[in-house]
Amino acid sequence: MEHNHEEHTENEVKDKAKIVPIHTADDGHDHGAVVKDQPGWKTHWDLLLALSILIVLLVLEYGFKIELPKIPSLAINLVAYLLAGRKVLDLAFRKSKRGDFFNEFVLMSVATIGAFVIGEYEEGVAVMVFYQIGEWFQDAAVNNAKRSIKALLDVRPDEVTVIRNGSPLVADPSIVELDEIIQIKPGEKVALDGELISETASFNTAALTGESKPDTKYKGETIFAGMINLNTVAEVKVKSLFKDSKLSKILEMVQDATARKSQTQLFISRFAKVYTPIVFFLAVALCFVPYFFVAEYIFETWFYRALVFLVISCPCALVVSIPLGYFGGIGLASRNGILFKGGNFLDVMTKVNTVVMDKTGTLTKGVFKVQQVMANGIDEKELVKLTAALEKNSTHPIAKAVTDYAGNINNEIKAEQVEEISGHGLKGNVEGKQIFAGNVKLMKKFNVSYPAEIETIVDTIVVTAVNNEYAGYITIADEIKEDAVQAVKDMHGLNIKTVMLSGDKQSVVDVVASKVGIDDAYGDLLPEGKVEKVQQLKNEGRHIAFVGDGVNDAPVVALADAGIAMGGLGSDATIETADVVIQNDQPHKIVSAIKIGKITRNIVWQNIILAMAVKVFVLVLGAGGVATLWEAVIADVGVALLAIMNAVRIQRMKV
Repeated sequence: MEHNHEEHTENEVKDKAKIVPIHTADDGHDHGAVVKDQPGWKTHWDLLLALSILIVLLVLEYGFKIELPKIPSLAINLVAYLLAGRKVLDLAFRKSKRGDFFNEFVLMSVATIGAFVIGEYEEGVAVMVFYQIGEWFQDAAVNNAKRSIKALLDVRPDEVTVIRNGSPLVADPSIVELDEIIQIKPGEKVALDGELISETASFNTAALTGESKPDTKYKGETIFAGMINLNTVAEVKVKSLFKDSKLSKILEMVQDATARKSQTQLFISRFAKVYTPIVFFLAVALCFVPYFFVAEYIFETWFYRALVFLVISCPCALVVSIPLGYFGGIGLASRNGILFKGGNFLDVMTKVNTVVMDKTGTLTKGVFKVQQVMANGIDEKELVKLTAALEKNSTHPIAKAVTDYAGNINNEIKAEQVEEISGHGLKGNVEGKQIFAGNVKLMKKFNVSYPAEIETIVDTIVVTAVNNEYAGYITIADEIKEDAVQAVKDMHGLNIKTVMLSGDKQSVVDVVASKVGIDDAYGDLLPEGKVEKVQQLKNEGRHIAFVGDGVNDAPVVALADAGIAMGGLGSDATIETADVVIQNDQPHKIVSAIKIGKITRNIVWQNIILAMAVKVFVLVLGAGGVATLWEAVIADVGVALLAIMNAVRIQRMKV
């Protein structure tokens, strides 16, 4: 890597909100208050009343052998039926008016009205009651899944302590302005993104990264909304408005993800549209066709079998349990600090057989540290002091590595007449001496002779010259992430090919690839070179996930089947461009994302096979006259509940 000192650069009307003086320590605060939903029984009182009537009638008939006369029985059952089924009947009527006759509401309406026509009042009521109970459970499961995903991430407090005119005030986070100072007490959540101005503070970042271990931050480091302050009172200078925080963008992304359907969901929706009219006409055929083949045809018998056929064929278990499975997968990923932009990307991850990774920031920490100081003709400390004095004038990560290494020894030394030479380095005057600090191209430019072996050094190098005389060099290297080796090993365990693409020197890339265990590694690549390599892999028929920063590598991300952003919490652009965002910098989360995709796929297909197997079995029994409406509705609701429970368990799994 050449030492190019190129600088890296990184309002709307505010709502009025009430600001109050800060409370005492004894005051209680609920910082995550949400409006509670009405209890389910209040919103479903009619269904519960219908169920109560049905139970009483069944107890009277089967427990005490009391049969009500036909007219009172019809009247009571009709009341129960309308209580339970009026919403279904209304939807069936409205859809039929629009020409949509083949849907689950029409199926249920025809089946239950048919039961009343042939005098099976209790069975007609039971079908509608249990169907509605199944719908209730399904709706509750879907809503809970969506709420749990939102609650998992929506950890923004509704109050913040802001310092104004030297006094702490409690305010709504939405009215806090940029560069204002907010105060976070131990145990409180950070409300806004900003820069830590306290010397040090420790935070729990589990809600954002999925990692529970404390993360110590130092003065000047970035703090994100959603972190929890652990030890001491911390002060943060606000750098993003409430609506622009990383957490707000993440929340928006995850909420959108639940609406983005997977290929399996789309297939099932299309399947249901074809399946429903087929089973409807099969039921009609089951009722009338036997007339031509059965010696003693009894209409009521075959009509009843057709009704059973209609009830069990209802596709609601499939239609509801499958999206619920994907919600569970998105929730499990969120719990592990991985954000999927939609259920479709869970499907994509199951097909990945090649993971292409950037080097810096993905497999390495992207934090440069001084490895070696070699002085020539001057003291090492003097070399570091002079070089750091010049490097203080650059924002380049390599320059920062040198100044960090120098520490406080150069605080009093000022560089003068500093000039940045693009692609080469810096020149300036320090303590009356002319200093050059940069790469070998800088030395060549000013005709400074240096030892030839310098050009063979693998690590990034800063060469320094004092008064046009070579004075030594400082080597700087990036650190490999602690879990990079294990992550690559785990990918190989899943039969996934690993490839590394980097703009860094091939010698540096080879060293990192060798240490980590990467299959193929390519260095000295421009963005178009990376695109070329990925295209070659695609031409080989490989399904590719590209892992990088999601910003500089946008063309590669677009070309790959799935774009995965590492450390996406720190970049707005990453959140926008990537398909999957890993909220911390841990390579093993790539493996977790692939595993979560496969877990979700397995659960979804378990539900599909379970629902279809039970339905086909009971359909055969119903057509043969073995199964009654009771068995049909219990089987339909039962398989739906089993599928729901199977889908819900995804969020509790470990990866």
